[in-house]
Amino acid sequence: MSLNSQILIDNQWVNASNGALFERRHPVSNEVITQSAAAGVSDAQLAAQSCAAAYKTWKRSAPSERRRLLLKTADLLEQKTPQFIEVMAAEVGASALWAGFNVFLAANVFREAASLATQIQGETLPTDKPGALSMTLRQPVGGILSIVPWNGTVVLAARAIAYPIVCGNTVVFRGSEASPKTHALIAETLVEAGFPPGVLNYLSNAPQDAPQVVESLIAHPAIRRINFTGSTRVGRVIAEQAAKHVKRCLLELGGKSPLIVLDDANIDEAVKAAVFGSFLYQGQICMSTERLIVDAKVADEFVAKFATRASELQNDDPSKNPQCIIGPMIQAASGNRINEMLEDALSKGAKIVCGGVANGAIMPATILDHVNSSMRIYDEETFGPVTVVVRVQSADEAITVANDSAYGLSSGVFGRDVNRALAVAMDLEYGSVHVNGSTVQNEAQAPYGGTKASGYGRFDGRAVIDEFTELKWLTIEPEVQQYPF
Repeated sequence: MSLNSQILIDNQWVNASNGALFERRHPVSNEVITQSAAAGVSDAQLAAQSCAAAYKTWKRSAPSERRRLLLKTADLLEQKTPQFIEVMAAEVGASALWAGFNVFLAANVFREAASLATQIQGETLPTDKPGALSMTLRQPVGGILSIVPWNGTVVLAARAIAYPIVCGNTVVFRGSEASPKTHALIAETLVEAGFPPGVLNYLSNAPQDAPQVVESLIAHPAIRRINFTGSTRVGRVIAEQAAKHVKRCLLELGGKSPLIVLDDANIDEAVKAAVFGSFLYQGQICMSTERLIVDAKVADEFVAKFATRASELQNDDPSKNPQCIIGPMIQAASGNRINEMLEDALSKGAKIVCGGVANGAIMPATILDHVNSSMRIYDEETFGPVTVVVRVQSADEAITVANDSAYGLSSGVFGRDVNRALAVAMDLEYGSVHVNGSTVQNEAQAPYGGTKASGYGRFDGRAVIDEFTELKWLTIEPEVQQYPF
């Protein structure tokens, strides 16, 4: 399969201004999957200018109009599900399950955003001034730079686009170098839905050009806020550049999500959640279950059942077998990186109970038992089809181990005593905690984001309104007033 994509400026699909292209190659076969326009700084400036021009009218658009267009986009996305499944299998090794789930979640995001159109509200305030009216207003901020990754290809793009737009902002959507065609399909859907020119502009760029393209956008006066989903390393760079220009960020970064299994847990249910959370989309999800923290009294039973279930997961190329669960990782370098962590852990006493080492981008579902804090894999993000088991002696130790991480995105705890499980959940330093559920969960009406090195700010739910609006204090005062001088 060979795919082609351009960039979108003013609702026109065009080549990069200098005609440059870049290729996305399959991580196993090395065949060219996508050939895309490689936008440069001049293209980025045009996109920002287009957003600035469109903002003048879009900020005054009626909430009913924003709602109509967002709902239309949701319907069109669902209609394009087969196309997304085909393209995501080729570009990012996504199974039909993961690609279809992405489109389903993305449609929900657009519908949730549509429901917020009339919820962008202020309030009246008490005032000591006789005859005065004091109030607050929520107003859009201007151009938004949205930078999204390849892993939650559709849903992460949806939230980075829909929420700024429903608040009356315009968006420069900078897609991932690994999934340019998939991201172009999303932009194409908004044009098809009828959004005016400039409300959404889409850019793709060659990997080597990313630093200067992104920096030029952050610096552009039309761009007022930035939202970024990706690695903590790059997130720090984005935050530093934004701070230099006094611009606010919303950052959703890396994770090392723990699932605690207490001694009274329903082991079979915990195993089901662990398999789903650890190996959906090859473990390449920001909230993938990368650590199983298991009470020693039930660890042998849990590990045995977990290994049995994980070893049954089919490993194949989703572009040839859409029903497989474990496809290739995003690049061959991922396997080399994970193998180094495995080698370190095995040399320090860890045991592989399922799966094994990676061969480039190909790796079976792998479980590493008896992991401890001396090993790199204990807290380094793996982002692949491998998870670890850390054995503990008590609920208190489980909390300590779970919080012994630079990250704080998603977490879970299994236990039949709901009061005890809730007490554990309350002590976990994570943006979301799921009692008797997987770490991999997302609902458009619930705020989502992290703590510590997993970033700050919240997507989804009503909390997102604060991310993409300014709060203004407004007073209407008596025509005649007395001042002290």
